[in-house]
Amino acid sequence: MDTGALGKVYEDGELIVRQRDIGDCMYVIQEGEVEVFREHGGGEVPLATLKERDFFGEVPLLERERRTASVRAKGRVRVLSVDRKTFVRRVHEDPALAYRLLQSLSRRIRDLNDEVALLIEAVAKNPPVGPLGEGGTGEEGV
Repeated sequence: MDTGALGKVYEDGELIVRQRDIGDCMYVIQEGEVEVFREHGGGEVPLATLKERDFFGEVPLLERERRTASVRAKGRVRVLSVDRKTFVRRVHEDPALAYRLLQSLSRRIRDLNDEVALLIEAVAKNPPVGPLGEGGTGEEGV
């Protein structure tokens, strides 16, 4: 890991944030790409690939909650961390910054809604079978 005058450099595969960690800053990608994923059932569920000028890690900054996903470098990436105090100061100096953040969050919500609708449609077309699908109680064989 290399620390430069602007931002921090992470190498391919290096973890930038880990799901469930306490966060006190968000990140803006200056160069490169990152992959966002959730850890689930011993594996990883890919959520998104973000690139230059995208941001991540805003949830704990806005809600004071733990991180909801992990993020790792895809290739070499440089990110700038922005702590809560700096973020609030910048929003006061430039209210349009908050508007741009809301636009990005709105786009993410819309994309997630589209994905949920596709999943619901897929399940409706092909309902699960077995103990919990099509009339199963989950108690078969117990």
